[in-house]
Amino acid sequence: MGFLDLFSAASMPVLKVLIVTALGSFLALDAINLLGQTARKHVNELVFFVFNPSLVGSNLAQTITYESLISLWFMPVNILLTFIIGSALGWILILIAKPPKHLRGLVLGTCSAGNLGNMLLIIVPAVCKEKGTPFGDSDVCSEYGMAYASLSMAIGAVFLWTYVYNLVRVFSEDDSGNNQIEAPQEDLTVSLLPSTDAVDGKMKVMVNRMKRQWGKFSKRVNLSRVFAPSTIGAIVGFVIGTIAPLRHLLVGTTAPFRVIQDSASLVGEAAVPVVSLVVGGNLVKGLKGSGISKPLVLGIAAVRYIFLPLFGILIVKGALHIGLVPADPLYLFVLLLQFALPPAMNIGTITQLFGAGESDCSVIMLWTYSLASITLTLWSTFFMWLVA
Repeated sequence: MGFLDLFSAASMPVLKVLIVTALGSFLALDAINLLGQTARKHVNELVFFVFNPSLVGSNLAQTITYESLISLWFMPVNILLTFIIGSALGWILILIAKPPKHLRGLVLGTCSAGNLGNMLLIIVPAVCKEKGTPFGDSDVCSEYGMAYASLSMAIGAVFLWTYVYNLVRVFSEDDSGNNQIEAPQEDLTVSLLPSTDAVDGKMKVMVNRMKRQWGKFSKRVNLSRVFAPSTIGAIVGFVIGTIAPLRHLLVGTTAPFRVIQDSASLVGEAAVPVVSLVVGGNLVKGLKGSGISKPLVLGIAAVRYIFLPLFGILIVKGALHIGLVPADPLYLFVLLLQFALPPAMNIGTITQLFGAGESDCSVIMLWTYSLASITLTLWSTFFMWLVA
């Protein structure tokens, strides 16, 4: 399989993404305003609550079984490594570039969290449809590719709203001086209780303390985001796919309730083009610019498009060598691609929550996604050659 064939197979999906994204940017311009800020907000809610969970759930239910789930155990580990290595490289970038304190959380977030959902959902099926790939039959490739991408989206959402959310939160709070230490009043209360009620008093104090700690934990990790609709859709897909009686009822041409699965698939198919348009619309904000330095933006791009993919090659090839992952070219390709993606768009949402560099985030997204059209093509070509 020649380099030109692989390059053509890798470039066409990225070109499709670029065209649809450019259309979204055009529709979001003030002169057109068909995809303005209000419209994007409503469309984002539709994608978040309807399209993505339908897509994730239907694809996982159709392709994931108990046996295949066991064989995919390395994907969560791989994704976690992208976050950890990315944040470590981001910290090195902070030490070198010395950005303002209010941008440190943004730098760490954009370096650690890649777009593990939407970009894979767009690129992987498109790659499968191209001729000259090492992934075999296009229909089988698309089916399993969507399952891998859906699983990546679900796992990535959990890590984003636990690991990265708190990473940005900690740096934002440190800068604003909002961290406070509570006085240990519970211990004082216990010591003042009468001796006859000491046991009951300690139990009440323990229960109240557990309630308070759970409340703090849920606020800090934002459990509503961790268990986002996409994650719930993934859980439903896992349950249906791995429990044989449910799978026979809902999945397959002879399933009595297959209309439910077909309807979910039909709704989910709208996610990919709509998300591409919204991404393009969001990038328009970056055209207005900000005070962020160009070397810092280039440093973030270097972390995401040079150093992380190199680490990814070492990790995935090492895992393959010692037998931790199966020698499935499509699965290996997805694992490698997870290291070469642009920053997650939800980083913008997180920066809005803490007021930490919102306009700067738009500029970072504009340039990193513009560069992604080139880097994703080159890395996809190399990754396909590597797994062939």
